[in-house]
Amino acid sequence: MAKGKIRILLADDHNVLRQGLRAMLELEADIEVVADVADGRTAVKKTRALKPDVVVMDIGMPGLNGIDATRQIVADPGDAHVLCLSVHRETQLVHAMLAAGANGYLLKTSVRDELIRAVRTVAAGETYLSPPIAGDVVVHHVRGEGEKKDRGAFRTLSEREREVLQLIAEGFHTDLIASRLHISPRTVLAHRENIMHKLSLDSVVALTRYAIREGISEP
Repeated sequence: MAKGKIRILLADDHNVLRQGLRAMLELEADIEVVADVADGRTAVKKTRALKPDVVVMDIGMPGLNGIDATRQIVADPGDAHVLCLSVHRETQLVHAMLAAGANGYLLKTSVRDELIRAVRTVAAGETYLSPPIAGDVVVHHVRGEGEKKDRGAFRTLSEREREVLQLIAEGFHTDLIASRLHISPRTVLAHRENIMHKLSLDSVVALTRYAIREGISEP
């Protein structure tokens, strides 16, 4: 690897898009893609192993969503910065991603030049928000709709509860959730009960709809 290259890890569950991003980024002389992955849990593991400069992170991914994956990456010692690349423009998801520690937020409708600019900006430790997102953030704060009024899943539920909720929404049964998260089935059931109580929901169908609406799980 040439000295001074920006080392990138791509995390997106859409294979065609991920490979397209990889090909696009690798055209730049100062950028190297060290890995591309399809889920949040693998993104965390690969980031810890490969120590990239920038993780380009989608939100909606199986197993572990991009927001909670970002939180885990930022919590680790290291220099990895996260740039969110998402179709989602909903205010609560943008704020949740930034609160998790992302250095930038870019919409998937952005053009190639903006993506490259955002990667370089985030790699330098600065913040990059695409203009539509920056405008939404400003309006959100000017209208006084700050965090205190945000009662979405990323403030209402704990990180573990969100992990359990995502796996419930993805159709995993209690024993398999317990195995994946290295906890007991009884603990899974306790988390599910707490989630239902916090959200005032009373069925798996309702939990699944909520998880999709809040960006924790994909349809």
